[in-house]
Amino acid sequence: MKEILSPIEAQKIVLLSQRVFPGKLKGTSLANTLACIEHLGYLQIDTISVIQRAHHHTLWNRNPEYQLSDIDTLIETKQVFEYWSHAAAYLPIRDFKYSLPRKHAILKNEQSHWFQKDAKLMDAILKRIDNEGPLMAKDFAHTAKVGEWESKPAKQALENLFMQGDLMISSRQNFHKVYDLTERVLPENIDAKCPTQQEHIRFLITSYLRANGIGQASEMAYLLKNTKTLVSSKLKEMSSNNELLEVHVNGQIYYALPNALSLLSKPMNSQLKILSPFDNLLIQRKRIQHLFNFDYKIECYTPAVKRKYGYFSLPILWDGKLVARMDCKADKKSATLHIHHLFFEENFSFNESFKAAFIKEIEAFKSFNNCSGVEVHKTTPSSLLNTIKSIF
Repeated sequence: MKEILSPIEAQKIVLLSQRVFPGKLKGTSLANTLACIEHLGYLQIDTISVIQRAHHHTLWNRNPEYQLSDIDTLIETKQVFEYWSHAAAYLPIRDFKYSLPRKHAILKNEQSHWFQKDAKLMDAILKRIDNEGPLMAKDFAHTAKVGEWESKPAKQALENLFMQGDLMISSRQNFHKVYDLTERVLPENIDAKCPTQQEHIRFLITSYLRANGIGQASEMAYLLKNTKTLVSSKLKEMSSNNELLEVHVNGQIYYALPNALSLLSKPMNSQLKILSPFDNLLIQRKRIQHLFNFDYKIECYTPAVKRKYGYFSLPILWDGKLVARMDCKADKKSATLHIHHLFFEENFSFNESFKAAFIKEIEAFKSFNNCSGVEVHKTTPSSLLNTIKSIF
């Protein structure tokens, strides 16, 4: 079955599937945080902390009652675990077995991660953790000089053991990983049987479409080695069996679960959202450019003189469209949220409705970042600087 969607219809399906506008949630903050991670399928972990870290930011946008302690609690209660999705991520423990294909491939040296394996050191570390209990990288002595972009051998060995499945992360202390044996971390009732190749591919497809509404093979196989061809083949099979819909948007073919089109009849909140650069909605830049006509690049890895928007610009979603980007930093000492650059997309018309929504969201965002004041330094267009400054 084929359907043609307008860009606006496709955007609505994507946004509602992503649950960026959560509405009124029932239950505890912790329960809603778990439900969010289970629905999204993964939550990317990031170390940049000019504002609240990306994983906290992504959850806060979908759970207004979110507490920064929620993730630690979910790790401690073994409802969420850390591993690799397309990047380091928090994953639902219910999906644990789908992490096994990568672990087995790394164990068998069919795939590699970042570091060469030192089998002797890995074995020694494994024995020490077995005898002493959970340990961090800093618990292993290292006296040799380490370069700026290098890590000490013990840390590399720990990561190799983690990536191939011998170790799991049992907790974090001041954001440092604490490693323990997998058999001591993994709950007994969790299915730890490696899925078949077909089961794994079907999981990649259905979990992606659940969270993203519509998708292509390249998106479902994003940074997952040796999966794109298999995903593409399974998509065609599932479509021919009427397990999936084929939808066309702007001349490109996407796939969707059968119930996806029902989202078009649902209302969508038009509130303003300040998004993390690593939000699940945005992480695939080519996808967001095609579907939302938003050309986005994070510039923290770009030399300062070449930046157009700023070090850590946050996309702003308003009325279903990505209309601006805001480079900011939370100054902990002064409790001030510095908006270094507020850049509005071409053809966006600043109006009173946007202004009211922006004020409301900045107030919430300011509190989320433990700030009490706001300072605006630059806007594009520059003619809006005084208007924006007058708001605060």
